[in-house]
Amino acid sequence: MRFIAQFALAAAMAVTSAAPVMAQSSTNQVGSNTDWYVYQEDTPSKTCWAVSVPKETVNTDSSGRPKSVRRSDILLFVTFAPGSAVAGQVSFLGGYPFEPGSDVTMNIGGQDFNLFTKSEDETAWAVTAEEDAKIIAAMKRGASATLTGRSARGTITKDTFSLLGFTASVEEAEKRCAG
Repeated sequence: MRFIAQFALAAAMAVTSAAPVMAQSSTNQVGSNTDWYVYQEDTPSKTCWAVSVPKETVNTDSSGRPKSVRRSDILLFVTFAPGSAVAGQVSFLGGYPFEPGSDVTMNIGGQDFNLFTKSEDETAWAVTAEEDAKIIAAMKRGASATLTGRSARGTITKDTFSLLGFTASVEEAEKRCAG
């Protein structure tokens, strides 16, 4: 799980800063629940997050044929940073630059949510805090979340995350960053 730690802090710090984020590592795993992990950093400001890796990844070309691609780490986060007024922000690290102007579709139990992409840091985000809250509620009820995106090279990616342990992990992250 070390690779989760290495990228978890970088993605969590991106939540609170518009400046480019340099890769940092965190060894501050404070909990785990089935398929989800909880991290906490206290400096420069308190940040807590729940994070997971996909159980299945499928890459295809535009006609649906399987395609072999190289991707960096693929992670799904929910972050809390009280000093920056971040309370349950959903983000996705896709492991590749997204097609400019594209969205990532997140499907949970048949319900779709659109995440906007930032190609320069390979991330996708919910548009509003209200949308974050809707996604988190659906994740608490769901069994899996499937995120579908398009790379700058036209590859269609489909990453499926287990939601086993999600509720306990997100609640622990929220509790650790309360107040």
